Amino acid sequence: MTTQTDVLIIGAGPVGLFAVFELGLLDLKCHLIDILDRPGGQCAELYPEKPIYDIPAWPIISAQELVDKLMEQIAPFNPGFTFNRMVNGLERLDEDGFRVTTDENEVFEAKVVVIAAGGGSFQPKRPPIPGIDAYEGTSVFYSVRRMEEFRGHDLLVVGGGDSALDWTLNLQPVAKTLTLVHRRPEFRAAPDSVNKMYALQETKALDFQVGQVKELIGEDGILRAAVIKGPEGDVEIACTRMLPFFGLTMKLGPIADWGLNLHENLIPVDTEKFETSEPGIFAIGDINWYPGKLKLILSGFHEAALMTQAAKRICNPGERVVFQYTTSSTSLQKKLGVT
Repeated sequence: MTTQTDVLIIGAGPVGLFAVFELGLLDLKCHLIDILDRPGGQCAELYPEKPIYDIPAWPIISAQELVDKLMEQIAPFNPGFTFNRMVNGLERLDEDGFRVTTDENEVFEAKVVVIAAGGGSFQPKRPPIPGIDAYEGTSVFYSVRRMEEFRGHDLLVVGGGDSALDWTLNLQPVAKTLTLVHRRPEFRAAPDSVNKMYALQETKALDFQVGQVKELIGEDGILRAAVIKGPEGDVEIACTRMLPFFGLTMKLGPIADWGLNLHENLIPVDTEKFETSEPGIFAIGDINWYPGKLKLILSGFHEAALMTQAAKRICNPGERVVFQYTTSSTSLQKKLGVT
């Protein structure tokens, strides 16, 4: 069975979700495909409880709250979703539009394709620790979805970047004990976070160890301790949960084979429509590139708004596009269900 839609959006992160809102205001029907099992992209998968401070009008909002608000905002347009799928094929139809297929052989046809896939498919980098796979999902985790799941545990956080420091600070109040391990005393994280960590160490609210995890001790996936190779020899640290933050491996995947021009594994676009080198295919959010590009959710929202104007002209050629404000347009307010 083939699913027909006006616009097919690849990626259901915040930028892809906001694109549904902008497209819906112009009466364009959307369907989204995402490799994850729910909407939200990296915000939902990697740091749902992490605070975000640079969303307009929200002094502070968690990543999951942002996703929830976006889902509430687009509800009037009733978009379709297909989760747990990778798009592995895209072809231009003889007539206007595209045919897109997934790794489960589902078929979609759309007049416009919007790539909003962040940095592409991503997976955490696994540290080179023997036997770590036996503990993954039970005692070793590469992301924090719910902080409560770590309450009362002896936590071992490994890494020296922003993720490691942020979660060290956020989880310290709920942990029974917390130890941060990094191979050197210098960090790649924000200086304020590093200072706060050292302040907590001074009060013995957490422990910081220079070294690398050499061995995990436990059985049946249940972690009891880790052996740290430090400058003065091996140290055994009791821990029941470990969080390694070694970064992400980003891959464009099949998108790299779609004939689009690429720039350092990103998709170049114009800054008028955010269209790629292939007419009718747009790229918004972190996956695109243009001079002056900023990888911010805010920037992606702006890109989605401009993309929508061009998508409307493709989907409804010859139809006059009247620019309207939601604050004063009764027709737009009716679509949103606020009149």
